[in-house]
Amino acid sequence: MDIAQSTFIVTGGASGLGGATAQMITEAGGNAVIADLNEDLGHSHAETLGNNALFVKTDVANAESVQNTVNAAQEKFGGIHGAINCAGIAIIGKVLSKDGAHSLDLFNKGLQVNLAGTFNVIRLVAEAAQNADPDTGGERAVFVNTASVAAFDGQIGQACYSATKGGVVGMTLPIARELASYGMRVMTIAPGIFETPMMSQLPDAAKESLGKQVPFPSRLGRPAEYADLVKHIIENTMLNGEVIRLDGAIRMAAK
Repeated sequence: MDIAQSTFIVTGGASGLGGATAQMITEAGGNAVIADLNEDLGHSHAETLGNNALFVKTDVANAESVQNTVNAAQEKFGGIHGAINCAGIAIIGKVLSKDGAHSLDLFNKGLQVNLAGTFNVIRLVAEAAQNADPDTGGERAVFVNTASVAAFDGQIGQACYSATKGGVVGMTLPIARELASYGMRVMTIAPGIFETPMMSQLPDAAKESLGKQVPFPSRLGRPAEYADLVKHIIENTMLNGEVIRLDGAIRMAAK
């Protein structure tokens, strides 16, 4: 799919991986709908990116909220051609700790945002795009989801996070198979340790230590590198139904 003149919803698009992806889309001549809960960052990023960007406050786990974002995208840009799902939260906690058993409410919150939220965006964007005119290659929409290496190498304390990201991995192929008849593709990226707002809260020494765990390059991943892969996925029609690890060959230890 040609990004130019195409419109994509980017969840978590106000900063981090999503922020870099929204920037990439607009620089490639496409339209980016920044779907995020952070209004200050969202409006600021949209203003920086210019007329090809739109911020809509969005709760990915809420059906009405996502439908409102889809409607706003169509109203502003006249159509919709896919979504990049970067919104997510990290619920960290042991099943058993000195404070007792892991909170079920927190576990369910992780499921709702990371897993159900991703599915929610896919289903509503696919519904909106199903009757659009396909491009010359017969394509109507592209979806790129964000999992994590934790889906495969979950560490102690990552039961919730790993389960949700594993769920994103697990639904990639069946949804790709189903939406293929509509001319839509579904891919997932599983990033390793990246420079994100979450990581920015760590001391420099801690970030350096984490970076050294990566075989090569021995550093944290950069959001622009994630965005570069999203760009290639959108433009390479043969990529479908697969999960790509973007991790510098890291394999996470137990803790």
